[in-house]
Amino acid sequence: MTGELMDAERTRVVVVGGGPAGLLLSHLLAADGVDHVVLEARTRTEIENTHRAGILEAASVQTLVDAGLDRVLREGDRHGGIDLRFDGEMHHIDLDALTGRSVWLYPQTQVFKDLADKRAADGGDVRYGARVTEVLDLDTAEPSVVYELDGVVRRLRADIVVGADGSRSVCRHLLPESVRRSYSTEYPYAWFGVIVEAPRSAPELVYTASEHGFALVSQRTPTHQRLYFQCSPDEDPAGWSDEQIWAELQRRVAGPDGFALKEGPVEERAVLRFRSSVVEPVRHGRMLLVGDAAHTVPPTGAKGLNLALADVVLLHDVLSTWFARGDAAHEELLDEYGVRAAHRVWRAQHFSAWMSRMLHSHPGESGFEARRRVAELRTLVESEAGRRFLAEGYTGWGPIITEGAK
Repeated sequence: MTGELMDAERTRVVVVGGGPAGLLLSHLLAADGVDHVVLEARTRTEIENTHRAGILEAASVQTLVDAGLDRVLREGDRHGGIDLRFDGEMHHIDLDALTGRSVWLYPQTQVFKDLADKRAADGGDVRYGARVTEVLDLDTAEPSVVYELDGVVRRLRADIVVGADGSRSVCRHLLPESVRRSYSTEYPYAWFGVIVEAPRSAPELVYTASEHGFALVSQRTPTHQRLYFQCSPDEDPAGWSDEQIWAELQRRVAGPDGFALKEGPVEERAVLRFRSSVVEPVRHGRMLLVGDAAHTVPPTGAKGLNLALADVVLLHDVLSTWFARGDAAHEELLDEYGVRAAHRVWRAQHFSAWMSRMLHSHPGESGFEARRRVAELRTLVESEAGRRFLAEGYTGWGPIITEGAK
């Protein structure tokens, strides 16, 4: 630790992490009149320039709209379905008809901008560039967070510390090994993701299983597509030319129906590794974890951001009750958050793993297993019950949004 430690400030809640989860919790706490501070290690500019795709469930959209953030309805791309593509043919999953729910294509970066703008407009205390180095006294009624900002080491004392600091969470590693249970699995494949300047190739997302491996056709804006194809976790994106990338993508989606992708310059490329993880418990003393700090999922089921927002809504509900009681004798109320969140988290883990294993080829898989996966897909799309199971998982298990602007 460097710098001089300043005298401690006092607040009620310290939120470690200023991404979408941390900022949503900040907004909800502010609406309740609960004094709090958000500490984020990155600058706002760094976060805004970290591009991530985003499929928002109906309940996530409703959460944003209820927070006064309705740009998602005006500028997001509402999707009433998705396509599964295998054996070179499209198979439509009508989410609207099967569940009464839609999803919205709205990049995570835009969710962050909406929340960051709202917190700034409301005078929220969000400290960007604040690197947390220690969290102390978690077993007491007054934990504290030590952080460095502008070369000065500072301390914040609080009633509650919330770890919303992502998959590389500092807070998660503070759970004592004697109580921490970690569940994880590594997948033997990754996604080679690109952003290309080209108009959309399909009206909605296309999840493709082919003999050459998985591919996903998505959009980012009306002028840019977000495309992925299955690759090795150790693949070097710099080793691929634009021509090679397009040849591989076209090979994955080719079929007798003549479907082909609209091409253009490749502007960004990256390899996304696949890992599922869950840490339990999500509470230790006066510290609680939300979002990627507590669990991660592969991107196939589009659950990561939605789980984080759902965590925050649940935690806010529990904290509201706990603060209203105003009594340390009600510590057990804090455990309700983990109990209520676990059901949805494991449901999402199952759904994400199921979609991933059904759609991706596996290194060294036999011809039998490859054909079995195709049979699973065909059984799914030819069954109304199968299509509904997929639709319910994809759109989420929360309340149905009141359809508005789209």
